[in-house]
Amino acid sequence: QVQLVESGGGLVQPGGSLRLSCAASGSISSFNVMGWYRQAPGKERELVAVITTFGHTNYADSVKGRFAISRDNAQNTVSLQMNSLKPEDTAIYYCNLKVVSMDYWGKGTLVTVSS
Repeated sequence: QVQLVESGGGLVQPGGSLRLSCAASGSISSFNVMGWYRQAPGKERELVAVITTFGHTNYADSVKGRFAISRDNAQNTVSLQMNSLKPEDTAIYYCNLKVVSMDYWGKGTLVTVSS
Protein backbone atom coordinates (compact mmCIF):
# COMPACT_ATOMS: atom_id res chain seq x y z
CA GLN A 1 0.00 0.00 0.00
CA VAL A 2 1.34 3.41 -1.01
CA GLN A 3 0.69 6.50 1.07
CA LEU A 4 1.30 10.11 0.06
CA VAL A 5 1.47 12.90 2.63
CA GLU A 6 1.55 16.54 1.53
CA SER A 7 2.72 19.56 3.47
CA GLY A 8 3.39 23.24 2.90
CA GLY A 9 0.06 24.76 1.95
CA GLY A 10 -1.28 27.97 3.43
CA LEU A 11 -2.25 31.57 2.84
CA VAL A 12 0.02 33.81 0.80
CA GLN A 13 -0.33 37.24 -0.77
CA PRO A 14 -0.31 37.69 -4.55
CA GLY A 15 3.27 37.69 -5.80
CA GLY A 16 4.42 35.57 -2.90
CA SER A 17 5.94 32.10 -2.78
CA LEU A 18 5.15 28.74 -1.24
CA ARG A 19 6.82 25.36 -1.32
CA LEU A 20 4.79 22.17 -1.26
CA SER A 21 6.31 18.83 -0.34
CA CYS A 22 5.04 15.28 -0.61
CA ALA A 23 6.49 12.13 0.91
CA ALA A 24 5.62 8.72 -0.47
CA SER A 25 5.85 5.54 1.58
CA GLY A 26 5.15 1.90 0.90
CA SER A 27 6.03 -0.38 -1.98
CA ILE A 28 7.10 1.92 -4.79
CA SER A 29 8.48 0.85 -8.13
CA SER A 30 11.87 2.22 -9.09
CA PHE A 31 10.30 3.85 -12.15
CA ASN A 32 7.36 6.12 -11.52
CA VAL A 33 5.95 9.56 -12.17
CA MET A 34 5.29 11.92 -9.29
CA GLY A 35 3.51 15.19 -9.56
CA TRP A 36 1.02 17.76 -8.44
CA TYR A 37 -2.55 18.39 -9.50
CA ARG A 38 -4.94 21.02 -8.22
CA GLN A 39 -8.65 21.56 -7.96
CA ALA A 40 -10.16 25.00 -7.57
CA PRO A 41 -13.73 25.50 -6.29
CA GLY A 42 -16.23 24.60 -8.98
CA LYS A 43 -13.56 23.32 -11.35
CA GLU A 44 -12.17 19.96 -12.36
CA ARG A 45 -8.86 18.66 -11.09
CA GLU A 46 -6.03 19.68 -13.40
CA LEU A 47 -2.38 18.85 -13.86
CA VAL A 48 0.10 21.34 -12.44
CA ALA A 49 3.45 19.61 -12.91
CA VAL A 50 4.86 16.10 -13.09
CA ILE A 51 8.35 14.64 -13.00
CA THR A 52 9.62 11.18 -13.88
CA THR A 53 12.22 9.13 -12.05
CA PHE A 54 14.72 10.33 -14.65
CA GLY A 55 13.88 13.98 -14.08
CA HIS A 56 11.76 14.65 -17.15
CA THR A 57 9.18 17.30 -16.36
CA ASN A 58 5.91 18.60 -17.73
CA TYR A 59 4.10 21.74 -16.63
CA ALA A 60 0.71 23.27 -17.20
CA ASP A 61 1.02 26.34 -19.41
CA SER A 62 -0.49 28.47 -16.65
CA VAL A 63 2.42 27.79 -14.28
CA LYS A 64 5.40 27.63 -16.64
CA GLY A 65 8.13 30.00 -15.54
CA ARG A 66 6.62 30.40 -12.07
CA PHE A 67 6.56 26.89 -10.60
CA ALA A 68 9.38 24.37 -10.39
CA ILE A 69 9.00 20.68 -9.57
CA SER A 70 11.79 18.55 -8.15
CA ARG A 71 12.17 15.15 -6.56
CA ASP A 72 14.50 13.09 -4.41
CA ASN A 73 14.41 9.48 -5.60
CA ALA A 74 16.27 8.17 -2.57
CA GLN A 75 13.72 9.71 -0.20
CA ASN A 76 10.67 9.22 -2.48
CA THR A 77 9.74 12.86 -2.13
CA VAL A 78 8.53 15.45 -4.60
CA SER A 79 8.40 19.21 -4.10
CA LEU A 80 6.77 22.10 -5.87
CA GLN A 81 8.28 25.56 -5.56
CA MET A 82 5.62 28.11 -6.40
CA ASN A 83 6.68 31.69 -7.09
CA SER A 84 4.82 34.77 -8.30
CA LEU A 85 1.59 33.30 -7.03
CA LYS A 86 -1.69 34.63 -8.38
CA PRO A 87 -5.21 34.52 -6.93
CA GLU A 88 -6.14 32.05 -9.67
CA ASP A 89 -3.60 29.60 -8.20
CA THR A 90 -5.91 29.19 -5.22
CA ALA A 91 -6.88 25.54 -5.01
CA ILE A 92 -6.41 22.29 -3.17
CA TYR A 93 -3.13 20.80 -4.36
CA TYR A 94 -2.87 17.03 -4.54
CA CYS A 95 0.25 14.94 -4.72
CA ASN A 96 0.09 12.10 -7.22
CA LEU A 97 2.16 8.99 -7.85
CA LYS A 98 1.73 6.92 -11.01
CA VAL A 99 3.24 3.42 -11.09
CA VAL A 100 2.47 1.33 -14.19
CA SER A 101 -1.35 1.34 -14.21
CA MET A 102 -1.83 2.45 -10.60
CA ASP A 103 -2.69 5.95 -9.47
CA TYR A 104 -2.15 7.09 -5.88
CA TRP A 105 -3.30 10.38 -4.36
CA GLY A 106 -2.60 12.36 -1.26
CA LYS A 107 -5.37 13.99 0.74
CA GLY A 108 -4.49 17.44 -0.55
CA THR A 109 -3.24 20.69 0.88
CA LEU A 110 -4.99 24.03 0.52
CA VAL A 111 -3.21 26.96 -1.10
CA THR A 112 -4.93 30.32 -0.85
CA VAL A 113 -3.56 33.35 -2.66
CA SER A 114 -5.24 36.48 -1.40
CA SER A 115 -4.47 39.93 -0.11
